[in-house]
Amino acid sequence: MSKSLQAIRGMNDILPEQTPLWRYFEATVASLLDGYGYRQIRMPIVEATELFKRSIGEVTDIVEKEMYTFDDRNGDSLTLRPEGTASCVRAVLEHGITGGGQVQKLWYQGPMFRHERPQKGRYRQFHQIGVEVFNLDGPDIDAELILLTWRLWGELGLRDVVTLELNSLGSSEARVRYREALVAFLSARLELLDEDSKRRLTSNPLRILDSKVPETQALLTDAPKLADYLDEASRVHFEGLKARLDAAGIPYVINPKLVRGLDYYCKTVFEWVTDQLGAQGTVCAGGRYDGLVEQMGGKPTAGVGFAMGIERLVLLLESLERVPAALSRQIDVYFCAFGEAAELAALALSETLRDQLPHMRLQVNAGGGSFKSQLKKADKSAALFALVVGDNELAERVVGFKPLRGQGEQQNIAWDALPAHLAANLNQV
Repeated sequence: MSKSLQAIRGMNDILPEQTPLWRYFEATVASLLDGYGYRQIRMPIVEATELFKRSIGEVTDIVEKEMYTFDDRNGDSLTLRPEGTASCVRAVLEHGITGGGQVQKLWYQGPMFRHERPQKGRYRQFHQIGVEVFNLDGPDIDAELILLTWRLWGELGLRDVVTLELNSLGSSEARVRYREALVAFLSARLELLDEDSKRRLTSNPLRILDSKVPETQALLTDAPKLADYLDEASRVHFEGLKARLDAAGIPYVINPKLVRGLDYYCKTVFEWVTDQLGAQGTVCAGGRYDGLVEQMGGKPTAGVGFAMGIERLVLLLESLERVPAALSRQIDVYFCAFGEAAELAALALSETLRDQLPHMRLQVNAGGGSFKSQLKKADKSAALFALVVGDNELAERVVGFKPLRGQGEQQNIAWDALPAHLAANLNQV
């Protein structure tokens, strides 16, 4: 195939053998969020470029280097969304659903786009599930977001491989004071900084704290600490969050260098990280953004949320072999029919079975074939049972019931008794 007809680098197909795990993960998260009272919102993947410049910050790496931006036919500058929070804030403002102090607990899922160097766990089109809460300003809602992610790791069997890292960024005024102290410290040691950190020193110096360069990290050992510049309200908020996590028995690590990559964060920031995925160790991250709604033209509104990367979490489940065994089987029952009359009967019977057993996954053989070839297809499908109808079974109004994965001989089951027989056998699996 011509390279021009292949998927764009960093934008990947999710193939049929992969989608069961994706659907399992997405359904698990959706069910959990429903249980906590969150409602789904769906935003477009294309927004006005100005939305991200105003929310993320014009001097961030995302806006400067990573966004997919283009002019449409009207000459308007549009951007494929690089993250979901800005779009969600735009939506709640546009529709007025946070007006009057209304509490909104929302979640969304879908593709995001950033032009980065593709590598394992980091792609140019990637998928996230995000959660945003508006008009709750206490540490209790911060704790709830962390608690529900902790519960998710339990349901997925991942608690032993993820670690919660916490920090507080304080108020915008506190960060200005800290930024001045950090810049002064690093400017006096400019020749020791790596090139990327030198660039960030004038644009986004707090991101230097997150540098992956060992020499820069060693230099930061003696740098001013953000915790020493926190305002009293942020300090009280952070202590309240830690007290709630302690009460719930959630283990965490304070990471004073955790700053997040977007301008709009304040007070609480957190990340769930793992050492099982190499360099791409963050699987879920978020925090507070109490000034973002006002920054985008709304009234002062408290906000907090998180986003988790679906690709990374699916990869983590696969690499640790913690994929539920049932996901390897997409078919419960495979219906084999031999002869035109039997095919018609199988078609009608299969619809009756679907009516009475709506959760059963049943596939009817298509394309005919010999007895041997159809049973071979049934076995290859990984179905638990095969149903067999030929001229003899049709004359006696029975169906051959053949276990494919365990002990037991084929037996004939009357048509009327087939739904109950299938239900009983599927319940035993």
